[in-house]
Parts: sequence; C-alpha cells; structure tokens
Amino acid sequence: MNIRIVGAAGNLGSFLVKHLLPSPHSLRLLTHKSPLPFALPPVANAEVIRADLDDPGTLAPACDDIDCIVYAAGVLFQPHPEKYLHRTNTVYVQNLVDAALAAGVKKFILISFPHVEENTTPDRPATGRLEVEPKSLHARTRLAAEKYLLGACAETSMTPVILRAGVIYGRGVKLIEAARTLMRWRMLAIWRQPTWLHLLSLADFLQCVERAIGNDGLRGIYNICDDQPVYLQEFLDQLAIHWGYPKPWRLPEICFTSAAAACESVAGRLRSAAPLTKDMIQMGMTSVVADTGRMKREIAPALIYPTLREGLGAL
Repeated sequence: MNIRIVGAAGNLGSFLVKHLLPSPHSLRLLTHKSPLPFALPPVANAEVIRADLDDPGTLAPACDDIDCIVYAAGVLFQPHPEKYLHRTNTVYVQNLVDAALAAGVKKFILISFPHVEENTTPDRPATGRLEVEPKSLHARTRLAAEKYLLGACAETSMTPVILRAGVIYGRGVKLIEAARTLMRWRMLAIWRQPTWLHLLSLADFLQCVERAIGNDGLRGIYNICDDQPVYLQEFLDQLAIHWGYPKPWRLPEICFTSAAAACESVAGRLRSAAPLTKDMIQMGMTSVVADTGRMKREIAPALIYPTLREGLGAL
C-alpha cells in the first residue's frame, strides 16, 4: 500500500515512520515546517513531501496515488490555544479529508483521544460517543474533526477510522521524558483529586496503527487503550519508583491553573512555547476510562504490554 503519514516529523509520527520502514508499504511522509528528526535509510521505500495543511491548494499532490492516510499531526505547547486550535485541530483535518476524497484515497485514519467524551470512569467508560460536549478546547476541536471525517465519508468509497488512543507512554515520548526530567529535579507536582487515566504503551500504539492500516474491515471509532486504567497520581508515583526518584508533590488544584496562566502570559509576551496552558490542565484533570471491546475484537486481541506493570520495563 501507499501510505501517507501526516505529521511525520512530530513525536508520535516519527515513531510511526520508524516502525513502518521495514514493512512492505511505500511510505509518503508529509511534513510542514519541521524536517524529519532522523535521516531515512538510503534503501528505504519512503519519500518526504512538504505541504501546508492550511493551504488546500498544496494538498492535492499529497493525496495522489495514496491508498491510506494516517493523520497524526497536532500542535501542543503553544500559548492561548483558543487563537489557533480550531484551525490546527479541525480545519486542517477538513482540508485534507476534502483533498483525499477528491483524489480517491481508500482509507483515512485519524489519531484522536478518548478525552473527547469528558469525565469517563470504570462505571461509565468512553464507548465512541459523538453526541458529547467536552469542556477542553483540545477535545472539542478534535471531536469536531472526527464528526467531519465521518460525515464526509458517508456514502463514499473512503473508509474512516478513528483511533482514540489513551495516554501513550514509552521511551522517547515527549510527555514521559518531560516527567522524567522534572522528577529528577524534584520539580514535578500533581493535584490531589484522584483522576482516572487510561494508558497505552508506545509499542501497542504502533502495533494498533499498523493493523488498522492493513485491516480492510475496520470502520468508525475505536478506543485503543490497555487493560487496566489507573489513577494519574498512581501512574506518576509508579514512574518515580521505577526511575528511583521521589514521588511528585501533591498540591491544590489552584496551583496548576495559576501556573498555567502564568506560563501562557510569559510565553505570549516572549512568543515562545508554553510548557503549560490552562486548556492542557483542564484536559489533564478530566478522568478517562475507555471501553476497548471493539479494539479487542477487531484490532488487537492481545496487547504487548496489557498493563502498566508490564510496560514499565519498556521505560
């Protein structure tokens, strides 16, 4: 198959590229401003093309002779997401979906997250619902992209697949490496209120995406998460124990919203990245537990690392 990976230069996108390089697929890697973080092997069946997701005129060539698109692009750590997230999380997807339909692409895989269903728990897990109203802007804009993809593909030959991935952990994942650095310097803290978190190891994420590419029977929304949701606080404590660092501080919630507001204010003035935003904190405080029944039946009956206990060894 000819596979177009969108966001190939990003953190998860570049991991996916490396994972698929040994496969028989022909990889077509779409980048924008950032180059690939590694050099392609001379014999790799892959090529890089630059295009602007904000400019539909550049997207038609990016969809020519493509069988499947995997959309893993996104913007994080920028201040004041209300100024850009509707465009980068929703309009960019819409532009590419339209170009893919016009070019006759057979499958469009959108990487999303179960946070879009807002405060799910073991008693009320995320099941793939669309008629929800998440509070965080990240979740609302990604949900709008999901709805557009599903609606645009109705009664067409392009198959929509949405993979709502749990929080991905693994060596080299930016969020995990940031946590490791902050723990090392005794600078990581977490709020006291227990918050459910559903995880997925990097190895299992890559396996699920590869299987979604090759399985022609998939369609619709799949929650891809491991077998045992945990509290966010427990997850961070387990990371600290595994790495040999003190456990994170427990602080009142107001400390985090205040810190995020300060980060955004400073980053906005300096025109720099923001390690925290108010919207990121709001999404982080959202409990997430997903029903993975469809994943188990159609994508991955067994995971490489079914729980955090097994997955810690990959860190």
